[in-house]
Amino acid sequence: MSESEKTPGLKKSANEAAQRILQWAKEESVGTCFDRADKLKPCPIGHTGACCKNCHMGPCRLTGKNAEEEGRGVCGATLPTITARNMVRSIAAGTSAHSDHARDMVLTLLAVAEGEAKDFQIKDVKKLHRVAGIIGVPTEGRETNAIAKDVALAFLEDFRRTKGELNYIKRAPKKTQERWKKWGVTPRCIDREVVEALHRTNIGVDADPDHLLQQGVRTALADGWGGCMISTDITDILFGTPEPVKAEASFGIFKEDEVNVVVHGHEPTFAETLVDVVGEPELVEYAKSKGAKGINLGGMCCTANEVLMRHGIPTAGGFTNQEIGMLTGLVDLMTVDVQCIMPSLGELAKKFHSTLVTTSQKAKIPGAVHVPFDEHNAKETARKIVRMAIDNFPNRKPAKLHENQKFPMIGGFSEEYIQYMQGGRWRGSFRPLNDAIMAGRVRGVVGLAGCDNPRMVATGVHRYIAMELIKQDVLIVSTGCGSGACGTAGYLTPETALEQAGPGLREVCEAIGIPPILHLGACVDNSRILTIATAMAAEGGLSDEIGGMPAVGIAPEWMSEKAIAIGVYFAASGVPVIFGGDSPVQASKEVTRIMTDVWLERFKGALHFEPDPEKILAMAFDYIDKAREALKLKKYEPGRFGAERVLMDMAARRELEKQAKPHVGIGY
Repeated sequence: MSESEKTPGLKKSANEAAQRILQWAKEESVGTCFDRADKLKPCPIGHTGACCKNCHMGPCRLTGKNAEEEGRGVCGATLPTITARNMVRSIAAGTSAHSDHARDMVLTLLAVAEGEAKDFQIKDVKKLHRVAGIIGVPTEGRETNAIAKDVALAFLEDFRRTKGELNYIKRAPKKTQERWKKWGVTPRCIDREVVEALHRTNIGVDADPDHLLQQGVRTALADGWGGCMISTDITDILFGTPEPVKAEASFGIFKEDEVNVVVHGHEPTFAETLVDVVGEPELVEYAKSKGAKGINLGGMCCTANEVLMRHGIPTAGGFTNQEIGMLTGLVDLMTVDVQCIMPSLGELAKKFHSTLVTTSQKAKIPGAVHVPFDEHNAKETARKIVRMAIDNFPNRKPAKLHENQKFPMIGGFSEEYIQYMQGGRWRGSFRPLNDAIMAGRVRGVVGLAGCDNPRMVATGVHRYIAMELIKQDVLIVSTGCGSGACGTAGYLTPETALEQAGPGLREVCEAIGIPPILHLGACVDNSRILTIATAMAAEGGLSDEIGGMPAVGIAPEWMSEKAIAIGVYFAASGVPVIFGGDSPVQASKEVTRIMTDVWLERFKGALHFEPDPEKILAMAFDYIDKAREALKLKKYEPGRFGAERVLMDMAARRELEKQAKPHVGIGY
């Protein structure tokens, strides 16, 4: 990586179009998150986890050469205790964000099942039956809505039960479950784990760093195997399980002659409704009456990923692109709900002609118009907001800067489709991927996730690491803003495998017909990686648990507490995880040791923080190669792979399909 790419002061974004827009904004004296990041330096004490403000005797800042051994807050808490408390609070907050989203999805499913949300219906009945089977809801001879109601009620118990454990714990490999039980981290219910985490970190409660972090692990697992997984499955049930779909990415998705509506945030329910209504003839005609040729719907951040995965709606990118998108002057209306939304958008919209609309009952932003969304009258609300965008179109000023840059991309890879694509409807499995890893064609798998961050060259570290990994025959599964970073770089196409991937990975991608980076969806869809890893373990030939596989998680530009919760639930599930940037527990060697060495011994996963991209890569390759060695797989050598097994190519799979019924939907 070049010095200019590493140094924020020299370059703000790796996206060329974003960089040009930011330069224009600087000339026009319009501030963005990048300017604020330059101006506001992190507190060096809080940044490393050495500050406690959990009571009014503080904040207590523990610094100095001997702070680890001798430093104590007013109450007597040591530096390791304070650092562990801060980490656990971040985990609890991140878990709350994902799981509160999941609760809303459960309540929406319940409303649909009871006939109260008439604008929605269950689109994937097979997925509903699959989920019902996992959690023990009977399906034989029952109506779809009756099954859906019982599934929703069963999931509601995952938020509030007082005894037992989460429904989806049983989905993890048996050995992984045994590790959780041994160390006392099996989640009971989501709300209880969050509340207990906050209670333990209150003044005068839990003071043992390891014991505190054990509760952090249990809380994070409630997120991964609870909130995230529940949300992903219900979204699939209501809106359809994704299959590969073509889309476009970057700022060129905005159209000068159409009304541009942007959905931004994380909750898919309203976005799905917008997809339904923007093409209604009455609204299109209304747009034409205002001088527009039509209505163009685009996405930002994780809501973008939700509608991209199912409908091919284009995306303008991830977290750091939201202000830049508005700077184009082409956004007539941006609608936002929750999570990763910059409060600056309200004031920024006033400097252009844009309208910012908040739709969640949980979040208002100064300068925005609040139009609360309710699934009971979904389309009525969506039509109202689209009309607001149309009415604003005549107020648009001539664009001073219009970026045409956009890239094609393929998204829509679910666990079910990845299984199907490896053998067809009737022979779908993870055997071809496992065999490719065993033979050395694929060195390993990396989950590339997390936000993009204005304190780095935004999206640049994502892009650099992604390209270096696929050159070394590592298959990437990506989610959230990691997918946005790769999509706006043009990396999410099968052609990337032909041009950039190593020969082994290229051979596998050509045989199956996939990109070397598989876009799995939004940040809650990291749970798809867990189920994919579980399916690979069940397939055999590799590890019989998630831990021990040649797999690593990387979040190179993370910034959110949600990312912390995700990283911890992957580490506790057996995946070594590497976060880019400085460590929030850097102040304590003991806490760092627990999260690396101790967790690796207990769970076969660990959580690292490393600011240098080259060292991130070296660490990832080391984990992958040591896992291969421990599993007694063929040593990875670039350009040399075993030839014992021939992968089924596209022609062979099509021939198989001809012998069966035409493929409709996804095979389970």
